[in-house]
Amino acid sequence: MAKKDPVTIKKYANRRLYNTGTSTYVTLEDLASMVKAGDDFLVYDAKTGDDITRSVLTQIIFEQENKDGQNLLPVSFLRQLIRFYGDSMQLLVPRYLELSIDTLSREQDKLRNQLSSALGVNPLVAPFEQHIRRNMDLFEKAFAMFSPFARREDGEPVTDAKPAGENPVPAPVAAPAAGDLDELKSQLAAMQKKIDSLSRK
Repeated sequence: MAKKDPVTIKKYANRRLYNTGTSTYVTLEDLASMVKAGDDFLVYDAKTGDDITRSVLTQIIFEQENKDGQNLLPVSFLRQLIRFYGDSMQLLVPRYLELSIDTLSREQDKLRNQLSSALGVNPLVAPFEQHIRRNMDLFEKAFAMFSPFARREDGEPVTDAKPAGENPVPAPVAAPAAGDLDELKSQLAAMQKKIDSLSRK
């Protein structure tokens, strides 16, 4: 089945949103319902023609976060996200978040089952700790592919130098150990320091 083209939404100066597919005015709540239903859309400024989809989606999140009992974004997460703006790690953050939310979306049925059937552990924590560990592994492995700081299992930096007369097989990059959120923060901080030191050279 062919994927439908995104619906075009026009935003006017009076902040009204017009759905060109249904020829009706809609609200942010209507757009939120479209997203939940899997209906894709793009929002354009009616006067300039600029694509303002990102800002409108951000408005939807803001509206949802202000509803009682609807909070998804922890304060600590929001603070850390703000710190990444303008930081040398900023280019890596969007891809990491995409990988993380894509994995969560693909495994949401499994996670729901775990939440309802887990015994002997906190059902609200265990599945997500596993999810975080898996995605940190993916993130670090991806980062190691282009990082000048990739290290071998023996702790020595990986270099292109070859001993005379030998054609050694490159040592594999060690898989990162599973860690908790504190380890994640320290790993990101260490990578940031290394990147900052390079930028000063």
